[in-house]
Amino acid sequence: METIIGIDLGTSTTEVAVIRNGKPEIILNFDGEKVTPSVVGIDDSGNILVGESALARQIIAPEQTVIEIKRKMGLNERVHLGKTIFTPEQISAQILSYVKRFVGEYMEEDITKAVISVPAYFDEIQRQATVEAGRQAGFSVERIINEPTAAALSYGLSHLDEESHILVYDFGGGTFDVTLLEMFGGVLEVKASNGDNQLGGKDFDQKLIDFLVERFEEKNGVDLRKDIYAMTRLKSEAIKCKIALSSNEQSEIIIPMIANKDGKPLALEETITRTQFEELISELVERTHEPIDIVLNDSGVSEKDLDMILLVGGSTRVPIIKEDIAQYLGKEPVQAIDPDYAVAEGAAIQAGILSGALDGDDSIVITDVNPYTLGIRALSYDDFDYMSVIIPRNTTIPVTKKELYYTSWDNQTSALIEVFQGESSTASHNHCLGTFHIEGIPSRRAGLEKIEVSFSYNLNGMLNVEAYIPSTGNAAEITIDMLNQNDKKEQRIDVSNWKKSPLAPDFRPLVRRCEKWLSSGKIAEEDLEYVQDCLYSLKKAIIEEDLENAEWYENEIHELMEE
Repeated sequence: METIIGIDLGTSTTEVAVIRNGKPEIILNFDGEKVTPSVVGIDDSGNILVGESALARQIIAPEQTVIEIKRKMGLNERVHLGKTIFTPEQISAQILSYVKRFVGEYMEEDITKAVISVPAYFDEIQRQATVEAGRQAGFSVERIINEPTAAALSYGLSHLDEESHILVYDFGGGTFDVTLLEMFGGVLEVKASNGDNQLGGKDFDQKLIDFLVERFEEKNGVDLRKDIYAMTRLKSEAIKCKIALSSNEQSEIIIPMIANKDGKPLALEETITRTQFEELISELVERTHEPIDIVLNDSGVSEKDLDMILLVGGSTRVPIIKEDIAQYLGKEPVQAIDPDYAVAEGAAIQAGILSGALDGDDSIVITDVNPYTLGIRALSYDDFDYMSVIIPRNTTIPVTKKELYYTSWDNQTSALIEVFQGESSTASHNHCLGTFHIEGIPSRRAGLEKIEVSFSYNLNGMLNVEAYIPSTGNAAEITIDMLNQNDKKEQRIDVSNWKKSPLAPDFRPLVRRCEKWLSSGKIAEEDLEYVQDCLYSLKKAIIEEDLENAEWYENEIHELMEE
């Protein structure tokens, strides 16, 4: 039996577990700790640092440290670590490589297989990025498991005989998820999931940081935002203050010599009350209500039918979270499992089921849902970019669904099937997962020939899409490995006419400089593709008259050229 571990690759911290004697056990890292900071840095010699050593160095060398990389997973961005540019996947791979090393030492064997957790509301691009990070670290990623589902597994393993509806409220460092599950007879069935991938404990930190910066500027006339070292120290103290306020009514923040003015050192001294902090973050807490409403609506389960509200994630230790959800749903939430370790333990349980370490009476059956809608681009009246839904979001998987379509114009003999994922009714606003052609449609008037399209989505993340022509028996298909797609590039448009855009005059000098730079042969090979991507994205934003994106890529190209 080959060992498979469970990994909670979090925004702030990473935890790892394995099944031993029928129960999940958290694995200790090289520092003898259960929790590893999800931080990557480099030292003065260029050596990669991960975990506590990288976190400790952050205050003195913030430009040589990367934190909270999870929020960038699956995005077409790069991060700077010293003078080197990395993809988010490469940074996450460094964390996972560190995990692989300390797990190997702890278990005295080379571990190559893992189940990795992700937020339930991660789309397939973000899930693929996570799998790619695991691959780069030397892991075969056997399954991606949603974090709330993993947390529910951690609870459910010791409550197999219960029958209940459980709402998992997962508020982590960088993401928020809510999932409704039904547990009965050793089966854990996911009914619905929703969330916000840009909401987490780090946003609480930022609210407090912004408040302290404004107070300091009011008192001293100095803007700390211009000093990366001051901001790094302030972030560290803000996190300590947030944690302290979970058990105390107030907390003092004292940072001596945080800035200088007219040659004199300035200190930051503030007393923050829990009431002040809760006022600062109240808007963020209210943002959790909409995903809750969507999940209850999608599942058809009302608040009064909930048997348990299970709190997961370190941010649920903030008292206002528990108070808010109790008031909103009329039921007291519980922390029946450790919010820091539950997801890693649940991932290990899934790993144990896959490996056979858990079976028979010790096991639990899981059904999950697809968090996003799946469909194809189709013609609807005059709309040539219509998202025709085949598998709605929160459909229990595995599942097979079919829809019937008709030819769109006279004498049509082939059709392009474009597979999309997302919630927009406009196909191009969603993620394109793959395309294929079906040929051999009999040449007839529009609407007279049928094309049957079927989607089959299984628990291993495989989506099979087949197009079938009933009149001839001709068929074509594509299988999309939702966990291991190799082609993550967006479908590119022709940007050669960018000069005709009204925005072109503002960006023409930079575009010319960048094109000249690209043709000079002076760009490092590992950076070349990213520079080309940035230039393409800038031209695309210019064509679309998207000033915000254009300015972002303008700044990014400026920084790359300066380096």
